[in-house]
Amino acid sequence: MFEVFEKYLREFADISDEEIDQIKKVAQIKNIRKWQSVLHDGEVWRSMCFIASGCCRLYRYDKNGTDHTVRFGVEHWWMTDPESYNHGTPSEYNIEALSASTVIVWNKEDWEKLLTAIPPFKLFYDRLNAKAFETSQQRIFSLISSPAEERYLEFQKTYPKVFNKVPLHMVASYLGISRETLSRIRKDFVKRTKNPSV
Repeated sequence: MFEVFEKYLREFADISDEEIDQIKKVAQIKNIRKWQSVLHDGEVWRSMCFIASGCCRLYRYDKNGTDHTVRFGVEHWWMTDPESYNHGTPSEYNIEALSASTVIVWNKEDWEKLLTAIPPFKLFYDRLNAKAFETSQQRIFSLISSPAEERYLEFQKTYPKVFNKVPLHMVASYLGISRETLSRIRKDFVKRTKNPSV
């Protein structure tokens, strides 16, 4: 399964076979059952986690006990709680597998040694963080400015492999709308797709 990560990494970094071996040496491959938790709130997140296969979500509970989906992760995406990872503080988030998944994990100490020892890997990681920040900003702007239907269409583009795999209430939570609103938007969208003149 590490070959999946190697192929992914080589697309973004000019990295040698020896450097790949260094990265592989400290990687752990984990198989996760559907609905199994990877992170519970209150725990400190000390890992970098690459999704080789499957689907996960990051979510958090509000003061009323309602869970809110912050993001999904699919094949070749990363799943993390950067705040807990960077500061060593207990996480306020949870990560769970939405399907049987395989992840590749590096502990924080090993990861940071790799970044120091392999300059192309550090460059890759810096670009990854920059992209994550840009994506986060775009999502915030979308939530505060875009109509619900636009958010739905953007979700379909961003997560084409997710929509039919996860419960509707999680998608609605991610979009910041009610399940009823999501159902109505989907129904209208299907109707227009079948009959563009409507």
